[in-house]
Amino acid sequence: MKQLRLGVIGTGGRSTIVEYWHNPQENSIVVGAADVSLEALENFKKEINEDAFVTTDYRELLAREDIDAVAILTPDYMHEEHATAALRAGKHVYCEKPLAITPESCDRILDEAKRSGKHLMVGFNMRYMSMYQTMKEIIDSGVIGDIKAVWVRHFVGLGGYFYYHDWHGKAANTTSLLLQKASHDIDVIHWLTGSYAAKVSAFGSLDYYGGDKPNDLHCPDCDLKNTCPEASLERLTQCAFREEIDVEDNNMLIMELENGIKASYLQCHFTPDYSRNYTIIGTKGRIENDDVNDKVYVKTRKSGSWHEMSDITYEMKQMPGTHGGADPRICEDFVNLALYNKQPLTSPFAGRMSVAVGCAATESIRSGGMVVRIEQGRHQPADSLEKVALKER
Repeated sequence: MKQLRLGVIGTGGRSTIVEYWHNPQENSIVVGAADVSLEALENFKKEINEDAFVTTDYRELLAREDIDAVAILTPDYMHEEHATAALRAGKHVYCEKPLAITPESCDRILDEAKRSGKHLMVGFNMRYMSMYQTMKEIIDSGVIGDIKAVWVRHFVGLGGYFYYHDWHGKAANTTSLLLQKASHDIDVIHWLTGSYAAKVSAFGSLDYYGGDKPNDLHCPDCDLKNTCPEASLERLTQCAFREEIDVEDNNMLIMELENGIKASYLQCHFTPDYSRNYTIIGTKGRIENDDVNDKVYVKTRKSGSWHEMSDITYEMKQMPGTHGGADPRICEDFVNLALYNKQPLTSPFAGRMSVAVGCAATESIRSGGMVVRIEQGRHQPADSLEKVALKER
C-alpha cells in the first residue's frame, strides 16, 4: 500500500485539519511539524503523533527524506516563502488559502511548482461543502438556465475576534480582508459560474475597528476589558481598536466576469450574526442558499416546460468532519493527488485568480472605486485540466 508521509509548517488554528491526514494504518501519516512556538509543537505531539519530528526551523523539516509532502498552514504573508522552499525541496505542497497576498507572489509559487514537477493544491474547502456542491450540481443541470447575475452577502459575525485581534489587522500581512476572507467566496463565484472575473470596482472603509489605542495593548491588560464589546480574554489578544489596524472592516465589490455575468460580494465584520447568502439568477430561475438552516431553494419562472410547475427545496445532510464535512474530503483529495495524480476539485491557477481579484478590488477601494482589470499573468491554463477544475469534479 502506498502511504503519503506529511509534514506540517504552522501548527496554529488551521492545523485542526491535520487529524484527517494522520491515518497510520491507511494511506497517509503525519510524521513532522515546524512552528516557532515550542508550546504549539508540544500540543501537536500530544494531539497528533507523539513520535513526530518537531522543530522551530522549517528548513530542518524540509530537509528530511522521510517527508513526501508538506501542508503550509502559516499566516498568509509567509505562504510564498514556505511554499517555494517546500517545492524546491522536492515536496508536494498543500497551501491554505489564500495562496499568497499578491498575484506576483502566486506566480512565483506557480513557477516553482512547474519547475519542481511536484503537486501544488490550494485549500479552498468551500468547494467541498455540501451546500456549494449542491448549488453547482443544480446550476450544471440547466434548471435555472444561463446564469446572468450572482449576489453574495457575507455577514462575518465575530469578525473582530477572528481578524482584528492579531496579524490579520495589518495590510502588510494580508493586503486586505477582501483577499484574506473573501478569497473563498471569489473562488466559489468563479467556480459556480465557470468564468473568472475580468474587471472589478469596489468600495470599503474601516468604520468600526482600529482607532487610537496603543499597538502593544492586550485585552487582559486593558482597563475596559469588562465593558468593551470586542474584549477577548481567552488568550493574549491585541486590542481591536489599536492604531496599526489598516484593513477595511466592510466592503462592497462588483465584478464583470469574462462571460458577461455580473457578480457582487458584500462583506461586513461587525455584524451580530455569521452567514453567507448566495443568490444565483439565471434565465429560467434562481437559486438561493440559507446556510443558517442548511437549505438551498430553487425557484423557476414560466419557461414552457415542467420546470415552471414547482419550486424545490434541498435540505443539506449533516456530513461528518469540520466545516460541514469539507475538511476530511479536501484532505483526502490532497492525498489522492500526491499518491495517484488524481486531480482535485480546485487548481493552483484558481488560487492565483482569487488572489488577483482580491488585490484588484483592494486597489479599487483605495483609489476611490475605479474600475480595475484583472490580469491572468503568465500561467493561463493551456489544457483542459483547469476547465475540469473550474467546472466539474
